Amino acid sequence: MHAQIVLFDGFDPLDVIAPFEVLHAGGAACGAVSVELVSAEGPREVVSGTGGLALRATAALDPARAGLVLVPGASGRIGEPGGTPDHDAEAPAGERSHDDSIPVLLGRTLTTELPVLLKAAMDDPGVIVAAVCGGSLILAMAGLLEGRHAVTHHLGQDLLHATGAHAVSARVVDDGDLITAGGVTSGLDLGLYLLEREVGPQIAHAVENLFAHERRGTVWRAQGPVSVGF
Repeated sequence: MHAQIVLFDGFDPLDVIAPFEVLHAGGAACGAVSVELVSAEGPREVVSGTGGLALRATAALDPARAGLVLVPGASGRIGEPGGTPDHDAEAPAGERSHDDSIPVLLGRTLTTELPVLLKAAMDDPGVIVAAVCGGSLILAMAGLLEGRHAVTHHLGQDLLHATGAHAVSARVVDDGDLITAGGVTSGLDLGLYLLEREVGPQIAHAVENLFAHERRGTVWRAQGPVSVGF
């Protein structure tokens, strides 16, 4: 499995590094996983929303490459929970408010080529699309999650629901070729679940032990009887 983890201006570093390290360790353990950092624009240094920390994308996102595309969330000021995306995204760059709130940073991705690339990835049966935290909101605001089961950070669940997605309160949600995870640290659990699902439980267990991290919660799937009364 080849994993492409997407970088965009204002990304949350932990959303990227946690699954990157887990998937990289899985590849080192079995040779069946490779992972790289990509961007919609191609190779470039991309500045996160946390203290100016930057990572380098080494390639352009290729939505036709079989494997995994993983979208992180953003980091910055919390802003208004469930707030709207960038109010001045269409304004000339010199006239923008330079708002660094998370809803604005997520909304700015909609003015790039990323939504088109993500749609192509989601339309390809050979590609699994995953998202951590606000990454689900990028997909949702791009109109790609209508009717799908997904989760995001708890502060964004209402916005996720408003886009037509079925917002699920769970740590990780498996909706077939779409796998999403909640708050920031859930990127570790997402990475481990991807290893378990795509490579096997023994590799996932070995990496879990290596990282001294115990996964939390049950991975939610739309299977089995529906609980009632609570």
